[in-house]
Order: sequence, then C-alpha cells, then structure tokens
Amino acid sequence: MSCLGTATPALALVLLAVTVARVGAQGAALEDPDYYGQEIWSQEPYYARPEPEPETFSPPLPAGPAEEWEPRPQEPRPPKRATKPKKAPKREKSAPEPPPPGCPPLGLETLKITDFQLHASTAKRYGLGAHRGRLNIQAGINENDFYDGAWCAGRNDLQQWIEVDARRLTRFTGVITQGRNSLWLSDWVTSYKVMVSNDSHMWVTVKNGSGDMIFEGNSEKEIPVLNELPVPMVARYIRINPQSWFDNGSICMRMEILGCPLPDPNNYYHRRNEMTTTDDLDFKHHNYKEMRQLMKVVNEMCPNITRIYNIGKSHQGLKLYAVEISDHPGEHEVGEPEFHYIAGAHGNEVLGRELLLLLVQFLCQEYLARNARIVHLVEETRIHILPSLNPDGYEKAYEGGSELGGWSLGRWTHDGIDINNNFPDLNTLLWEAEDRQNVPRKVPNHYIAIPEWFLSENATVAAETRAVIAWMEKIPFVLGGNLQGGELVVAYPYDLVRSPWKTQEHTPTPDDHVFRWLAYSYASTHRLMTDARRRVCHTEEFQKEEGTVNGASWHTVAGSLNDFSYLHTNCFELSIYVGCDKYPHESQLPEEWENNRESLIVFMEQVHRGIKGLVRDSHGKGIPNAIISVEGVNHDIRTANDGDYWRLLNPGEYVVTAKAEGFTASTKNCMVGYDMGATRCDFTLSKTNMARIREIMEKFGKQPVSLPARRLKLRGRKRRQRG
Repeated sequence: MSCLGTATPALALVLLAVTVARVGAQGAALEDPDYYGQEIWSQEPYYARPEPEPETFSPPLPAGPAEEWEPRPQEPRPPKRATKPKKAPKREKSAPEPPPPGCPPLGLETLKITDFQLHASTAKRYGLGAHRGRLNIQAGINENDFYDGAWCAGRNDLQQWIEVDARRLTRFTGVITQGRNSLWLSDWVTSYKVMVSNDSHMWVTVKNGSGDMIFEGNSEKEIPVLNELPVPMVARYIRINPQSWFDNGSICMRMEILGCPLPDPNNYYHRRNEMTTTDDLDFKHHNYKEMRQLMKVVNEMCPNITRIYNIGKSHQGLKLYAVEISDHPGEHEVGEPEFHYIAGAHGNEVLGRELLLLLVQFLCQEYLARNARIVHLVEETRIHILPSLNPDGYEKAYEGGSELGGWSLGRWTHDGIDINNNFPDLNTLLWEAEDRQNVPRKVPNHYIAIPEWFLSENATVAAETRAVIAWMEKIPFVLGGNLQGGELVVAYPYDLVRSPWKTQEHTPTPDDHVFRWLAYSYASTHRLMTDARRRVCHTEEFQKEEGTVNGASWHTVAGSLNDFSYLHTNCFELSIYVGCDKYPHESQLPEEWENNRESLIVFMEQVHRGIKGLVRDSHGKGIPNAIISVEGVNHDIRTANDGDYWRLLNPGEYVVTAKAEGFTASTKNCMVGYDMGATRCDFTLSKTNMARIREIMEKFGKQPVSLPARRLKLRGRKRRQRG
C-alpha cells in the first residue's frame, strides 16, 4: 500500500502548499446555506456568530485536468443547539457534551451511503462484511451469516481497514465508532488511524505533528465515541485502520463519518441523491422549551384553528402538550371524526417528534394559504397532535446529541418504564373468555374494562401512560398513529401473539383488512417504504407486505398502545416507524420531511373512510354508548355522547345493526364506496315496551312490578296459610 508519507520532505512541502491553496476555496464553498436547507420558521437567524475556520488539508489530486474553484466569503457555522446563547440547565452539567457544530454525518446510519460505497480489507464472513459497519446497526436474534452487528475483519492484525467512498470531494471532519452489537460477544476497536485519498491508491495518514495520529477508540461496545480530525481533510475516500482492540475480542466496529460534500452540480450521483424542500419550516431539533415556544408561535399565527393544551405531566413534572387543529378548536362537533398523532413514546426516537412539529407548522401555513385539500381536512376533522409523550427521555437523548446518544439513551421514562408496552393486556382477557365460550355474555368484544390491579397506585404504570389512557377515554378518537423510529415500516395490531409459547405469529384482528389498508395508505405514499430496491435498516425485510407488517408476526409485545386502543376504545391505532435512524442530524430533517409529508396527510384522510352517522331515539335525541355491530366482523364500536359514531370499513356492502339498552335494535344495509368520504348511515331506535313502562312508572313515583318477585311473594304467602 503506497501513501504520501513515502515521498521526500521537500516534495511533501510543495504538494502541501499547492493543495492548501487549491482547496481552501473548496472548504469555504462548503457552508452553502442551500446545503443545509434551513431557515428558522419563526424568522430567527439560523446561523450563529461566525467562528474561525481551521485550515483544511487535501491529499494531492490524481493526474488530470485541474479544476477551477471560485473563492467566496466563508459562511458562519450553525450553533450547537439554539439561535441564542443560553445557560445550560443545572441538570445538564454532568451530561455528555454534544458534538460541536460542523459537518453532518455522511449517512452510514441513515443508509444514504450505500453498501457499494463501503469496502474492507477482509471480513470474517458475509454477515460481518463492510456493509454491516454502520453506526447503531442491530444484529438479528441469531446473529446469522446475513444480519450481524458490525464489520469484523477476517484477521486480527495491523493491516486491516474499512473505508468509505464518498463519491465526491468531501471535507472530512470526524469519525464516530462503536463496537459490535452482540448479545454474546465482546468485540471492539480501542485505537485506530485515519487515512484519506482521492483515488483509493495514494493514502495520506492524519498526522499529529510529525507522526501518525492514533485516535482513541471504544471502551465498550455500545456507547459511540467521537474523534474530530485535528485539521479537516478534503478527499473522496476515508479509511479507518485499527491499531488495537479488546484483548479477548476481535477487530469489529460500526462507524459514522462526519463530512461536508463539496458542491458539484455536474455530479450525477449528487443530483440524484440530494433532496430539497420548498416548505418554509423550522428544520431543527427542539428541546422542551423550544417545542413549547414553537407551539405558541403556531397558535399565534393560526388562532382560529389551533388550541394548545396538555393531557397531564411526565414523571419529572413536564407538561405533555398537544396541539388541536380544527375549525372549532376546543369542542367536539357532532358528525366530525377525531384523529390523533402521537410521537416520542421512546424519548430517543426523535424523528417522529420533529415530523409532527413540522406537520403542525405546515397545516397552519397551508390553511392560511387556502390550500383546498388542507382547508377541507381541517374543517372536516378534529386533529390532535401530541409530539412528545416522553419529554423526560427526550431531554436525556437531546443532551447526548444525534450521533452520540447510541441506540437506547433516553428510550425509557425517567423511572425506567417503556411506555410502548406499558398499557393493560386486554388481549389475554378477551382470548381466555373466548376459549371458555364466555363471549359475548360475560366479556364483550370491545370496550373491555381495565383490570382493577392496573388502576391501583402501586401498579408499575408510568404517569405518561395514565395520561394517555385518560385522554383516549375522554375523546372519541376514530383513528390514530404513533410515530416511532429505528425501522421503516407500518405495524398494525394485534401486537401480542395468541399462542403463549411463540414469539412470532400472525395474529390478526377481526378488522384485519381495514388495518392492512390503513397501513398501506401510509407506506405506499412514503418515498422509500415500498421501494423494493432499498436496503433493509437492520435485519428485517418488509417488502413482502409492501412496507407493512402485523405486529405479532414481527415480535410479540404485551400491553401495546395499538392493542389497548382497539380493545378499550373505538380508535384504530397503528405504529408508524418513520426512519432507520432514530435521531437523524438536523441536516437530514428536510429530506425526512419530504419522505413523510404526503404519508402523514394521506393517513389522516383515512379517518373519513367507512360509515358514520347518528343513533337517535324517536324524539331525535342522540343515544350515547349505543353499540354498532357489523355482520361478519366480531368487533363492535360505540356511539359518542351525542349519539354520533364512525366505523372504519373498506369499500363494500355491509349489514349494520345499532342497539342500546332499553331500545329495540335496528338493522340496515350500508354501502361503502371507493371515493373518499364516509357513507352516512343513521339509526332511529324505539324504546322497548318494558322501557316505556319503567319510564311511566318512574314519572309517577312508582316502580314497575317485577313478575318473578311477585310470584315468589305469593308462594310464600300460600305456604304460611297452609301452615
């Protein structure tokens, strides 16, 4: 392997002077505002006070025609977190320092860097090849030949390396490394060298003075470690050369490269892979205070269609804020369905949180611009958006930063509870009753009651979970989506397997066809979910079901929000995994917004699919808690307080029955068409004879005669007479 270090000192000095002069303008041209695509939606300046840029170094370009670079004034760097300098809260003093401002990740974790751009000297086997050396990649349960948790060299010696081809000149500024993701093995690199090249033949090693610089690697396998280059290096290729590794392990690593691609409008690969957006939104990560301020700004811009409220508090006392978007905020309108989005149940899954904050801004702006589609959606739907269900966990992940938080920092609540599976297990209650043939006499197929033990103060239930349950019991939601991260798929219930000895088993609900359609409506309009050419995030291939999956057939979860919502309320809930990277860099947010924007809107529109109507008595008064049954579907729903209902159904003809205590049941044929918009299907119920008698007797202060009780009284009187 040849490298520049073998050249004579005089030649090296000449080359250094030439290349620094040539690429100084390249580094300066990097900080193009268009590259970040960021302008604060609240009209605050994104960039902070300019900081002096370190001198960049580039290895010599291979022989060929020289490129002309026009120098231009250096743009200032973005700030670390906020647009204005602020003192960090006291609780952040002991937190790890977030990575300094500078170049974003190239995209190993987000899959922007393809498998073809990753190369290695050797590999232990295919499942441990260079394509698996991505930051935070997760191994399969079996850690088999195809889906293992790192790149691992075929030999343990100093000649091993893994490299990235950026496919264009890039200003490399840092390297982040992890060890191997494994339940059984301990493999990580403890030190390494960094080399760069323009042609993958001549390599320049990053120096520390006169000698090669040795970077300190990992001390365990999961916590990411950032090393910044002492001087940014401009090149096309970057190579990591391990120098030492854990004594009882092997050369294995996962990594991310920090670098700023230099502008190159003639590069086809660049044009094909760069994504821009025309939406003028606040593309940044928001901490709790900034999120609250953003909500306030939206409310001030659109006061007639927005309302800010909270559904409760977190374990540490942070309010769980929600934004309501409706033409009559603050009130339930008869006949208008209620929809919700939730994000941040896992505090470190940040992309969903930011997507919902972007959605709130977008709906406000488009409504003011009189976008017909958005106006119709807002005026015909009551939308609730809860961007951060676990703000305690998010604040912890935010302190670590988007690249250094790892896979789990901030996932759980402050008291260590996973909200995603903290809801009562109603599936088992239903299935045990069905096995005993107690349905529907003792256990209904819907509105299953929460067990008493779950409601006790001593139960291991998060404050956030209790808040969501109370919220869902108060508002008659019809459809909801909870946004999660780390994968790219839409999961629908049931999430719990019916066979207790299995960990994976397809377990459909009675509304399986409806759930499949709802899941597909999001996945099919996402830019990547149904793309058969895309690389799997970690180990799972979801293309066989077009980017959707039954939760239980993926991995069983007891007490999920999806199952609870379906069995305890009228709401059809799905889990939407919006990206492989749980916590993408700010520079990725415009692209992720473009990936998900249409899907977020289309999924909301599905709340208007199926049938809707009113269930009233003969006087025209709405009947609350009337049961709506669909023939052939063993799952009922109930009317809201005003007697209105919404029943999600796929196109077709259905036999629908409405019944309520004290009323005679009514049955109708209801047709659902393919056009968007629920079919109106109203019911008028007449009181039963016994109900009428009871009403008359109560009106005059008397109770209706109970015939069985009267017979017993007469028998007792006859016995006494005989005696």
